[in-house]
Amino acid sequence: MPSEPEPRPAVAAPRRSVRALTRLAGVTVLAGALVVGASATALAAPAPAADAVRVSAAPPTAADAAARPPRTTHGPCAYTETPDEPAARPVPLPPDPRRTPARGSVRVTLATNHGPIGLTLDRAAAPCTVQSFLHLVSKRFYDRTPCHRLTAYPTLSVLQCGDPSGTGEGGPGYRYRDELPTDLPPAPTDPTGERRVYARGVLAMANAGPDTNGSQFFLVYANSALRPNYTVFGEVDAAGLATLDRIAAGGVAPTAEDPAPVDGAPALPVTIRKAVRWHHHH
Repeated sequence: MPSEPEPRPAVAAPRRSVRALTRLAGVTVLAGALVVGASATALAAPAPAADAVRVSAAPPTAADAAARPPRTTHGPCAYTETPDEPAARPVPLPPDPRRTPARGSVRVTLATNHGPIGLTLDRAAAPCTVQSFLHLVSKRFYDRTPCHRLTAYPTLSVLQCGDPSGTGEGGPGYRYRDELPTDLPPAPTDPTGERRVYARGVLAMANAGPDTNGSQFFLVYANSALRPNYTVFGEVDAAGLATLDRIAAGGVAPTAEDPAPVDGAPALPVTIRKAVRWHHHH
């Protein structure tokens, strides 16, 4: 059985996107990685690649030479500026209280051009992730942004959003640590036992490697097999799954290089018109 390729950026132009095929026992499976990367041009065709829900890092810029060290918040979440990856839309670092809320759930609705996607965020599962996500919602970071990537592999079925630039490479100008799940069941499709089931309805963060969470997230519309390297921080409601199903049914937009792609821009363009947090009054 051929060994798996090493994780690497999924496309020639760095971008934050999800790609990676590997052959396992004669069956093509996605090696499991949501990638984020850096090009404003059209999506490149999938390269046979990596472990895969990833965000490719943007290329270094003159900003790297900034003399001062990146600012980091002083609470337990330690949100840290990324001068080499400036924000796709200006936003301050999130609040980082010493007692980060770690109980209960918060409702957010993504109003899209295909219908609402209701999210229930789980503070206990990922307190720093929920804190950051709510901060970005409150600063309207996600308003009028595209969902730039749809995958339709048998082992990776997700819609990826959260990059205002729409390139798959943009983020909020800061990063923070993983809060990885420990209770996901083994993926029955993976004989190596390394992958876990990210079930239909899961809401999770895309990243560019360990502890590189930013603003990009993915919504799982069919059970997917991924290494447990992606923070799970909530779930999609029934109405949201119906919206996701409509988007997924449209398939992936064909390109000149690939008339029937399984990874790329959604054929039905998706825009988050507004992200709204629901406050419960008791």
